[in-house]
Amino acid sequence: MAVKLDLYRIFCQVAESKSFSGAARELYMTQPAVSQSISQLEEALGLRLFARTPRGVHLTNEGQLLYEHVSAALNLIHSGEKKLFETRELLVGELWIGVGDTVSRYYLLPYLEAFHKKHPDIKLRIINRTTPELCEMIHSGEIDLGIVNLPVDEPDFVIKECLAVHDIFVCGGAFLDQIKAPLSAEEITTYPLILLETKSNSRQYVEKWFQTQDIPVIPEIELGSHELLLEFAKINLGLACVIREFSQAYLKSGILHEVPMRESIPARSVGYCFLKRVPLSPASAAFVETLNIS
Repeated sequence: MAVKLDLYRIFCQVAESKSFSGAARELYMTQPAVSQSISQLEEALGLRLFARTPRGVHLTNEGQLLYEHVSAALNLIHSGEKKLFETRELLVGELWIGVGDTVSRYYLLPYLEAFHKKHPDIKLRIINRTTPELCEMIHSGEIDLGIVNLPVDEPDFVIKECLAVHDIFVCGGAFLDQIKAPLSAEEITTYPLILLETKSNSRQYVEKWFQTQDIPVIPEIELGSHELLLEFAKINLGLACVIREFSQAYLKSGILHEVPMRESIPARSVGYCFLKRVPLSPASAAFVETLNIS
């Protein structure tokens, strides 16, 4: 038995108004249309729902039973519609973002601050992982979008480049005294190298550049964060491969020095990505818009 939802809405209004004319006014309908709707509902259910009197109408026992259930259901629908409206208008909601530690600290923070000021009622859920791990989390639906080190080979993703970055080698004063001229890629590998762990997208990108020249890279030290790379280079433990744009405080203060190279490592990008087949939530779409205003 299928009964149109509109009939139940009219039924509840009649029950609350205790008259067809009163319900008609509330619903912006004619009284005959309301009467006809109630007749259709009673015929469909095979029960009389209202007792008609000169003073108006009141629910029968069966009508009262139906009203208790239908009014509760309509309230739930109204509540759901309200939540959807609030979500659409960014009055409520959650935003799940995946990002690496370095990108989070040196790139993402100003955008998070701007988004939070504009949409303070959206809860921010930030997860720190490597780029490969974030790609897996996007596929599984654990995060809405990832802020990652590009390139990534993911045909199912929408990918947008946001910031060009440059991989460089840096050193402390002790090593700078040994370097009298720009170094070739092969000469770089004769020094003790400090690199990120192999699972890092940044590490993989730099290694592939050396591989195009048939130069093996064997680091003496592998670390889990960009900040540690800078700190280990500062105490002259080797030449650290870092991102120039994220190392400015060390370079400008003279704590570290960029190692001159004959050939620069090609620039790459930081950007965001999400699944093509899954529409962005209102909160995610608003955050993407924030990222694009740069």
